[in-house]
Amino acid sequence: MELGYSFCPNDTFIFYALTHGKVPSPVPVREVLEDVETLNRWAFAGRLPLTKISYAAFAHLRETYVALRSGGALGRGVGPLLVAREAFEDLTGKRIAHPGRYTTAYLLLRMFAQGQPFEAVEFRYDRILPALQRGEVDAGLLIHESRFVYPRYGLVPIVDLGAWWEAETGLPLPLGAILARRDLGEERIRALDQAVRASLEYARAHPDEPWAYIKRHAQELEDAVIHKHIATYVNAFSLDVGAEGEAAVRELFRRAEALELVPRHEASPFLPRSAGKPV
Repeated sequence: MELGYSFCPNDTFIFYALTHGKVPSPVPVREVLEDVETLNRWAFAGRLPLTKISYAAFAHLRETYVALRSGGALGRGVGPLLVAREAFEDLTGKRIAHPGRYTTAYLLLRMFAQGQPFEAVEFRYDRILPALQRGEVDAGLLIHESRFVYPRYGLVPIVDLGAWWEAETGLPLPLGAILARRDLGEERIRALDQAVRASLEYARAHPDEPWAYIKRHAQELEDAVIHKHIATYVNAFSLDVGAEGEAAVRELFRRAEALELVPRHEASPFLPRSAGKPV
């Protein structure tokens, strides 16, 4: 079975054991590494049976996919950063680079910028900092490793969208989820959820073992940046989204629906805790 996830250290850390046969799995799992926005777009076609995608994309796909309880990216202090060469307060008329139409980062920016119309320009996430340096855009929305290294480029923060979200809601910020296609059936989906959790537990028990794999795919190769990335994005919500994480996701969807940024849908987004309920 193919499993799609990004090149980022949090994903390669979590899924190393699963894709290298280190933990039990109901089926062998083969990695498909891609940029998160590519994975988002593939999910609209149902291309991968198991995939990491942005919660913003998942809001459109609740009928086709269900979120596993393990392996996702939620937390506090994890938000996308809007940065620029010079400080400004109003986004109106600004040309802003973002990492993809269906990324949670872009959804949050649209929610934050109500009443401040801006020009959105899509770049792959690792090309936003160079575009800012070249002066192609007025500001850039950073995710992944880029949010840890932007000061090196002489840039200043405009808004931390994670801090904004937490101040608005009191909840952790949902970024990305591991989804299984609902047609896999509940029994297999539950077994895959257990395998993802076991993969993360293996990585935590053997943190040095996946290091070469992580560095081979990381955008930023400095050990300190990689360690900080993993420490930030791999947390208790990665093991199990929990009640607070579920509440955060439902609130993100509710607010986006109210602004008509995503379609309304009644399907439960998460794999139920107990067996016997349809997924």
